Parts: sequence; structure tokens; C-alpha cells
Amino acid sequence: FEITSFEKKEGKEGNPRLFDLTSLQVEANKKYGYSAEDTLKYVQNLYERKVVTYPRVDTTYLSEDLHPKIAGIMQSMVHYSQLTAPVLAKPIPKLKSVFDDKKITDHHAIIPTEIPPNGISVPEEKRVYDLIAKRFIAAFYPECKVSNTTVLGKVGQVPFKATGKQILEQGWREVYANDAQKEEGEEPEKIMPVFTEGESGPHEPKVHKGKTTPPKPYTEATLLRAMETAGKQVEDEEARESLKDNGIGRPSTRANIIETLFKRKYIEKKKKNLFATQTGMDLIDTIQNELLKSPELTGVWESKLRQIEKGTYDPALFKQELIQMVVDLTQEVKSGTYRVIGAVEAAPAKKETVKKERAPKSPKEAVALEETTCPKCGQHKLVKGKTAYGCAGFAQCGFKVPFELFGKTLNEKQLTDLILKKKTTKIKGLIIPGTAGEQEGKIVMHDNFSFGVGK
Repeated sequence: FEITSFEKKEGKEGNPRLFDLTSLQVEANKKYGYSAEDTLKYVQNLYERKVVTYPRVDTTYLSEDLHPKIAGIMQSMVHYSQLTAPVLAKPIPKLKSVFDDKKITDHHAIIPTEIPPNGISVPEEKRVYDLIAKRFIAAFYPECKVSNTTVLGKVGQVPFKATGKQILEQGWREVYANDAQKEEGEEPEKIMPVFTEGESGPHEPKVHKGKTTPPKPYTEATLLRAMETAGKQVEDEEARESLKDNGIGRPSTRANIIETLFKRKYIEKKKKNLFATQTGMDLIDTIQNELLKSPELTGVWESKLRQIEKGTYDPALFKQELIQMVVDLTQEVKSGTYRVIGAVEAAPAKKETVKKERAPKSPKEAVALEETTCPKCGQHKLVKGKTAYGCAGFAQCGFKVPFELFGKTLNEKQLTDLILKKKTTKIKGLIIPGTAGEQEGKIVMHDNFSFGVGK
């Protein structure tokens, strides 16, 4: 075995970026196994307690006017004083990787506020806060310095390569020094001995026999990343560019998209891994049009919507194209040879399961709610918008039920109860105008379709 090249270079590992919602959901799933929907619920509760900033964001940057406030936020993080001390010992650096007004819109990355997280009793919320706090602190630590070694060699005409990595200065890694669990995919240290070019010596070859393995199943973390970076998975350049910043869904909707797949039994979870059910695979087989089931469709829509914003594309034409596409696809499915499938087929064919799915308290309540007639006008169906359920004839009727009432974001069951039964079960943490502090009570819908709080 002869050494043909030995190279040792010092490099740096950049600090981890601050959290947007998707990256927080990814991290919480990798580290604690929390679902995207649960993580959103936990961070929303932290936001309502005013201990973290607005969570439904898609940026990892802060506005430049926040720079003078960073020291004050760190000084208030008394539970992390050992970690913040090295940062506070020097002026807070105005890093380009953290502050950039061009990379934010209405809201900035998720960071702690100056309000200490006292009184948080839910362990999951404490863990999510800890992720946000440590990421915030780590962003202002020095970079991690490493030494990368590359050794090239040969036996006869057969080339070989080995690489090594050694951490010289921990830098931001000090923030995570006490974390027992290694980051998923993190490369361990491999310290290589020093070689000289031309050095040779005897060797004992070993032949390793193995089998290639299929791609790993998605977890919620890797699926969220795939949804976020869908632009890297398509061939068309224009479609990729449109998807680069938008992906499939938005940070605030991706968790709901995944939960919808679960509720409709298109996917299932086994341990941490996600798998398509037979119903999900049948659905994909039934949809013969490749565009509809590819991320490229989102790219095409985003591109045209941007053109509409610039005034270079007719919105009426875009609407007509969508209508025609739906008509064509519907006709395509109806005239196809594939069998009709239903959500019931996703579950094992047991009588008990079928009965449960047909019971009034089906997990498909959100779908049933959208098929409900408006309680005010009695003429139109309800539709689900971005911020509320409302009457399909809203312009004439005016009926709507916001997703957020009295400072709380209502879940599907609470919204269903409020619309169908005119009241929810008891909810804690309601903020009622004219009262001090948070209250507990039932949100009720009055006969005039306004909302109040009852006991």
C-alpha cells in the first residue's frame, strides 16, 4: 500500500441557523419524536404565554433593528446564564447569518422573549422552549473550528481514499456539550495519523460482502424537509425556482397537510417511519395525470401567481385554466379503468373498524363540517378558509367562525362543537375583553351568531 497524497486543512463549521417553524418541527421530531402538529401546538402555547415570538414563520433571520435588544433577551434567560455568559462578555456581533432585513416580511425567526419561562408545567413545552433557547444562544457563539484530513493511496493500480475529521475548537458546539443524544446524521470525529507522500508498507486486504439497501422511509422530519425543498426534486428549472422559497405548503400548513394524510388513512406511522397505505397507493394509481401528483404543479401555480402580482398574467385566464384542469382531470378519472376507492379500505377489513369509522364521532369531522349547511342562511354549504370556516355565500350571508377566538386557536373538534352544538367544552386560557388575566369557560355562539364565553 502506497500513500500518494496527504492533505490536512483547517476549516470552520457555521453556526446553526435560528428556527423557522419547519426547522423547529424537524428538530423536535428528530430529537423527541414529536409530530409536526404537536410541535406547532406546543410552540403556539409558548407564544400565547409570551415566552417566545410568533411561531408561524418561514424565515431564519432577524430584522436588523432587533440587534440592540439581543443582550437584554439573553440577560433575562437566567436558566441559561452559564451559556449566555461568554456571549454577553463581548459586544453582540451583528452577523449576516442572523440579521437581514431582506430575508424577512411581517415576522422574524422564532426566538425567546425577555419574559422568563416560569410556570411551564408541560414537559413537552419545556423541551420545545429549550430547543429554541439553545439555538438562539448558539447563533451568537464563535464558529466551530475543525481539521479535515484526506489521505489518498493505491495498491497496484487500485486507488483508495480515507478521510478524517478532528474538532479543534468547539465554538457553538459548547452549547450542546451536555446533550446526550448526537444530532442525526452528525459525522463523528475520526482522527487520522500523519502520513507522508510516497510512504508504503505491507497490507492485509479484506473483502467485505454486503447488499445495497433501499432508500430509508420518510419520518415526519424528513418529510417536512422534502416538502420544504421540493424544488430540488423536479427537473424543470422554472418550476424549481418557483418552489425554492415556497415548497409544498407553507410552514403553518405543512403539519395540517400531514395530519390530513393520516386522517384520510393515506399514510400510517410505524415507530418513527411513515408508510403509504394501500388506499394511498390506490389513490396515486387512480390519478393517471402525472402533473397533479407532482411538485411541479405547485411550481406552475406559484409562477403564474407571481406573474399576476406583477400584472403580467390575467387572473381571469388563470381561474379559467384551473376550472378546465379540474374538468379534464375529473373526466379522466371517471373514464379510467381503475376501481373506485374509499377511506374505509385503508384500515384492516374488520367489522369493528368499519363500525367505528361510521360512528358519529368519526375522525373525519372536519370533512363532514365542510358539508354542513350554513346555520345562518340555511342555503349554502360551509367552506374552510385560511383563518375561518364561513358560508359559501359569505358576501350575502356574512356567517363565519374564526379559527382563533378569545386568544385561543380552536382545534377541529372545538370548531365542530361550536358550529353544530353552539358551544364548546371548557377551554382554559381564554382572554376575555374587560377581564383581568386568563379565564376558563365555554365559547358559545349566540342566536345572532356572535360569540361569547359561558360557564
